[in-house]
Amino acid sequence: MIKPITLGNKSFPVNIIQGPLAGISCAPFRRLTWKYSQPAFSATEMISCKTLIHQPVSLQKRFVHKASDEGPVAFQLASNDPIELAEGVKRVTDYGADLIDLNCGCPVKKIRSKGSGSLLLTQPVKLYKLICAMRESTHLPISIKIRVDGGSNEKHNAEIVKVVNESGLDFLIVHGRHWTEHYETSCRYDEIQFFADQLKIPVIGNGDVSCVNSLRKMLATGCQGVMIGRAGVGQPWLISQLITEMKNEIFTQPSIQEIGHMFIEHVEQLAALLINEKFAILQARKFAKYYAKKLDNRSEFCEVINQSTSLLALKIATYHYFCY
Repeated sequence: MIKPITLGNKSFPVNIIQGPLAGISCAPFRRLTWKYSQPAFSATEMISCKTLIHQPVSLQKRFVHKASDEGPVAFQLASNDPIELAEGVKRVTDYGADLIDLNCGCPVKKIRSKGSGSLLLTQPVKLYKLICAMRESTHLPISIKIRVDGGSNEKHNAEIVKVVNESGLDFLIVHGRHWTEHYETSCRYDEIQFFADQLKIPVIGNGDVSCVNSLRKMLATGCQGVMIGRAGVGQPWLISQLITEMKNEIFTQPSIQEIGHMFIEHVEQLAALLINEKFAILQARKFAKYYAKKLDNRSEFCEVINQSTSLLALKIATYHYFCY
């Protein structure tokens, strides 16, 4: 059910969260999600602690900027070094983070080759030290986001339970797939339930939630909260819709024209944040298809956006296809 949730020393009125999405979940995306849905909190893109420590703040803006009109934000960090992670935690605490998460689920080869992401799940001693470093460096609620054993030979679930219960973590986020499993593999709800049953702290379930039925299925695992992932892209109203429909109330979908306005607002805010119209347009090409789900000529619209070289051209195309 939809209910308040307490994570560490912070409480939230709902237990639905917008998760981190590479290349997407910077401030403009989170701001729109808050404007139309007001989740418990949203997450940043994964941020390397090396970037936080060694790059100029001007180059970090995409990752660390928190808008004045967005809700609570969890900063997600990547590191495999306790000293480096401690410094990263201190910096994002100063940047205005409301919660801090350590990525322990990223399957990307570049991240794993650096000893971070999902590789940490096979290194429980190191993971314990990393969590302790986080706990000693901030007063904010801390979490790790993991993946499960899945169909692999990496049987780390029980070991992770032990580490989490002994480390001072405030909550755990569990994506119900192994790092080698792709989206065609169904979310493994039984393994999320294992963590919900075994842990002393709240568990947030993540994976395949896009509608009320899938939300109910996730909550049936016993997790205390649910994290929305890809489904939130192009649908900043989705969490509000889920909350409304869970109450057996009718949710009115935004019109095609309203969705077009949201897309333009997203791109304009991205251009303002990056101070780089060209890069904002390149990013927009990646998420245009999600806003265009309800268009009959979706492919044609996306092709036009792919050919747009200015914000003005992008806006004109959107006005045309979204019937302004």
